[in-house]
Amino acid sequence: MGWTGGGRPIIRGVSKLKDLEQRLERAEQQLRLFQRVSRFLVKDISLPDVLQGIVSLVVEYMQCDSCLIYLKDGNELVLCASSHPNPGAIGRVRLRLDEGLTGWVSRERRLLAISREAYNDSRFKRFNELPEDTYEAFLSAPVIARNRVVGVINVQHRAPHPHTGAEMEALTTLGEQIGCALVLARLDSESLAAANHAEWVLAAVRR
Repeated sequence: MGWTGGGRPIIRGVSKLKDLEQRLERAEQQLRLFQRVSRFLVKDISLPDVLQGIVSLVVEYMQCDSCLIYLKDGNELVLCASSHPNPGAIGRVRLRLDEGLTGWVSRERRLLAISREAYNDSRFKRFNELPEDTYEAFLSAPVIARNRVVGVINVQHRAPHPHTGAEMEALTTLGEQIGCALVLARLDSESLAAANHAEWVLAAVRR
């Protein structure tokens, strides 16, 4: 009896230690994800390859069944990268900014997390080209560049999935990193090499 009563604090302590170890491991995984995405940003590779690389990293980190990146084209959002590339879908799947869950995220500039039956949400819009329309869980964040929404990144699970705070934080940060990639993509290697970055900074300071 005495051992049982005294053992409970030990058991609770072991449980807390395991929980802390899991949190630390997840934090390290998140850090590695951001580091690997950052390496894509500094490489001299095409923007489509950068986006596809990021999509693959997201699937690995989130252990999700799908990751899609939409970018704005005027008043529409266009599918530009997918973890399941479909030649018939990339560049052809489009929705207006007032359509679907993705359009809502773009308009509201807010993260959206639905743990089950995302297809039953009143804001949902179905696309026959996307098998993801039958998936249960939906997590989406705006892609931000220069403080403007320029796209949306979606993560989906086939089965119901309660999204963690770490997953939401990670997708929000990824949306910002993708925005940086879009800005950098407008500079070719020669222009970047010839640019006087010090002068740009100093000119801004003098204003």
